[in-house]
Amino acid sequence: MNIEKVMTREVEYCSPDTPIHEVAAKMRDLDVGVMPICEGDQLTGLATDRDIILKAVADNTSMESPISEVMTTDPVRGTVNMTAEEAADLMADVQIRRLPIVEDGKMIGIVSLGDLAVTHKLDDEAGQALEEISTPSEPEK
Repeated sequence: MNIEKVMTREVEYCSPDTPIHEVAAKMRDLDVGVMPICEGDQLTGLATDRDIILKAVADNTSMESPISEVMTTDPVRGTVNMTAEEAADLMADVQIRRLPIVEDGKMIGIVSLGDLAVTHKLDDEAGQALEEISTPSEPEK
């Protein structure tokens, strides 16, 4: 099944100069854990709730600072030509829960493990991806 059949097309995003607190508020309002960061229609990064906590809050970075200071740059991307199964495999390989989908660098959608899980044919792939992503880390000894 082509990724276009399961991805979300209408994706909100912010620009790299958006203040951290505005990105966090938008994430809260949309009830999402990730916000694509785009310059024009080109994906330049992703801001996750984890980025905001570990890179901004923990380091006492001003919430007025641009999100570009704490976002994940050069995120893993999927392409419009990939299958949902390939997306699930990629997400498992790199241990991510959401995959932005691009076409010629342009952000055209995003797919989550939830999107894959509700597709009956992908239950096994999504479950396997979640299992691999959710493998607990071992503390350093």
